[in-house]
Amino acid sequence: MSKELTISTRGIEMPESPIRKLAPLAYKAEDEGVKIYRLNIDQPDLPTPQKALDALSDIAAKNVDGSIGSPQGRTTLEYSPSQGYRSLRKALVNYYERYQIKLSADDIIITCGGSEAVLFSFMSCLNPGDEIIVPEPAYANYMSFAISAGAVIRTVTTTIEEGFCLPKVEKFEELINERTKAVLICNPNNPTGYLYTQKEMNQIRDLVKKYNLYLFSDEVYREFIYTGSPYISAMHLEGIEQNVILIDSVSKRYSECGIRIGALITKNESVRKTVMKFCQARLSPPLIGQIVAEASIEGTEAYSREVYEEYLERRKTLIDGVNRIPGCYTPIPMGAFYTVAKLPVDDAEKFCAWCLSDFRYKDEKTAGMKPSGHNPNVVAETIMLAPAAGFYTSPEMGKNQVRLAYVLCKEDIQRALMILEKAIEQYNAIEK
Repeated sequence: MSKELTISTRGIEMPESPIRKLAPLAYKAEDEGVKIYRLNIDQPDLPTPQKALDALSDIAAKNVDGSIGSPQGRTTLEYSPSQGYRSLRKALVNYYERYQIKLSADDIIITCGGSEAVLFSFMSCLNPGDEIIVPEPAYANYMSFAISAGAVIRTVTTTIEEGFCLPKVEKFEELINERTKAVLICNPNNPTGYLYTQKEMNQIRDLVKKYNLYLFSDEVYREFIYTGSPYISAMHLEGIEQNVILIDSVSKRYSECGIRIGALITKNESVRKTVMKFCQARLSPPLIGQIVAEASIEGTEAYSREVYEEYLERRKTLIDGVNRIPGCYTPIPMGAFYTVAKLPVDDAEKFCAWCLSDFRYKDEKTAGMKPSGHNPNVVAETIMLAPAAGFYTSPEMGKNQVRLAYVLCKEDIQRALMILEKAIEQYNAIEK
């Protein structure tokens, strides 16, 4: 008798991405000639720095060690060192110095995106069954990486009504037991745009120190802070230097999501040595991505200032626009380029799917639009949002919420919000 083929428990438990799960509906709509305003995904529409593009086009003129600017030609696209090129890591040392984060190149390991940095942190520091405390809503893929590592996410819930600020430390301590090994934060936060205060960071520091926990700190959005409050890195917290593992990425700040370059940074030598075993097993981070990333870091301060000013304007456009729609509400995010908004709908996931499968908007401007898919003829428009329930683990949380990313130009954001208002009106008129 033959055995039945089965799917792993890990695979069954792995959640679908709230950011990408509706993608098949979007592709079908685009094939029909529907232009989609994608507010669901954090893919900026701003250009990558010219220095990075030049480095990409000039790869044949780079040195074989991956350093920038050598007259020697590259004849082979070889493996890089498993920890990444030292020239890139030294460039990152200089970059972090701007934020009063003092590192050596040996403190930094280059990863295949920030995602791999999170996964390798979990795999290196946690045993199956170990627990991580995470404020929610949280970046949805944290749950996926925890499942991959056999770890368990325990959440402390923040609320839209309170602007997603952290609850009192007692709420964290209620979750701590003999299996608790770490706290994970994202600052500035994805999906809420919340920026942790000095008081909140001190609270986290004291908790980590008291129970000797790891602190995984995802700080990929440090360039995007829209308040006079200072940026507080986990690396700034005194007394827990050996507990901190910093997660970073170049994807967002340089519009380079596709090169898949991130970093895992820690002063803890034992953790670094363990992470390196996983790095060696996957051989090396992307060669071409490292060359592009290094070129982006040096000499792009003017680019960064322009991008920052653009996001300031986009934030205002989105937040003001959402809060003008009857029944909608979002707090003002202080960082990143996301916000979570409450919509006057019964089920945000059903609404988001309906926008892609059924709702079609058109007016006199529609026919002249540039398509978002391969179909050259735009016959209608719609929006794509990320249902926020996928950023929570607590049942029923976020059911009428969506995450919005203000990564489109202001004109497209304005158009998308107008369409959102029309979609809400039409959806709520349907008999359910």
